[in-house]
Amino acid sequence: METTAQLEFNRLLQAMVDSYGEVSDLLFVPGKLPQVEVHGSLECPSVGEPVLTGARVEAFACTILASNPKLLEDLRVTGACDCSYALAESCRFRVNVYKQNGHYAMVMRRLAASVPSLDALGMDPVFKKLIQEKNGLVFVTGGTGNGKTTTLAALLNEINLTSKVHVVTLEDPVEFLHPQLRSTFSQREMGRDFFNFPDGLRSALRQAPKVIFVGEIRDRETMEIALTAGETGHLVFSTLHTISADQTIHRILGLFDKDEEKLVRERLAGALRYIVGQRLVPRKAGGRHLVTELMGSSLRTREAIELGENDNRRLHDIIEAGSPGGWHSFEQSLLKAYEAGIITEDTAMQYSINKPTMRQRLDVANGHSHTQAQRTSKPGVVVPAMMVVEAAPPPPPPVLPPAPPLPPGNKNEPPPGLVKGILNGFM
Repeated sequence: METTAQLEFNRLLQAMVDSYGEVSDLLFVPGKLPQVEVHGSLECPSVGEPVLTGARVEAFACTILASNPKLLEDLRVTGACDCSYALAESCRFRVNVYKQNGHYAMVMRRLAASVPSLDALGMDPVFKKLIQEKNGLVFVTGGTGNGKTTTLAALLNEINLTSKVHVVTLEDPVEFLHPQLRSTFSQREMGRDFFNFPDGLRSALRQAPKVIFVGEIRDRETMEIALTAGETGHLVFSTLHTISADQTIHRILGLFDKDEEKLVRERLAGALRYIVGQRLVPRKAGGRHLVTELMGSSLRTREAIELGENDNRRLHDIIEAGSPGGWHSFEQSLLKAYEAGIITEDTAMQYSINKPTMRQRLDVANGHSHTQAQRTSKPGVVVPAMMVVEAAPPPPPPVLPPAPPLPPGNKNEPPPGLVKGILNGFM
């Protein structure tokens, strides 16, 4: 039964969620009004709540954490804890409670009410190839707040719609509740159903899964077990906080000792199936647009992973060369969005990884547009190419008159007058 404090807190949450059309996060920080994040910008909605005090935020946190002594212990020992919270039938939140300046603060990430689909997210058809794998590792990478969990939820939803398999998820916390459709889902939450990722993943291998989702791989032990799972017939999905395929490889190698690198490279080359990098960038018309990088497994990528990159085998170049198969780099994705008029040139430059390459491609795109503009005399009227006036070719060089004939006599001797003039010049 809900207490008075919980009812009051729920009313505040509902008012904040309803204050704007697309609220992504709710922030409770002492010394500030309650805030919501809308398209990356913080706003203070009119919800009748005064400036927050440390005691007020602590009361909100206790409303969420009171029933879970493990979370309270984590907060006391580490200064932060993660959990989930449901607002009746309206929506769910991923919650992080933490201490700052000696007081509690709280951020609540709003989760979608239903599990998204790949089509609803506007993902390219190539992403459906990811779920066709039967084993190995699939990483979805990117910074916090760039939609990694949403993409993975859509991939798992596609499996749920198409395959009769057991899917075990290890999450911190559970964010999307998957219905029991064709697949069977066992969703486990850290702190409630298991207590650390290595032990949770190790036990998952004994639960007859075909697909395993690990919310995040944070340490060497978890990565070691994930590699083993991918090598032994399981399809493992997980996330990493990296921004590109090559950085993802380096992050994985960095979890292991230097003397283990050769073996880890060999194992990773054999087990890795896909790396998806993603970023949410601002649209010209408002809101955010998803741009992605996608790398699969091929002879060239396996060679680059196993032997390391050099001037002749760079993962970025291999990705762009794989565009016929749907692979693409961030630069290709950004350029496509720019040419479609979705994002600005500044946004394309700001969010690119290889900025010299991005600059060159934007210049080419802009140069092509300029040439087309020259052929347009009025809006909507195109001047035929034959009417474009071109610069006239340079005139031919002048033709010099022929030299006068030599006087009679020895044709090899100069005229007498010329010799006499030369001699006078020296006297």
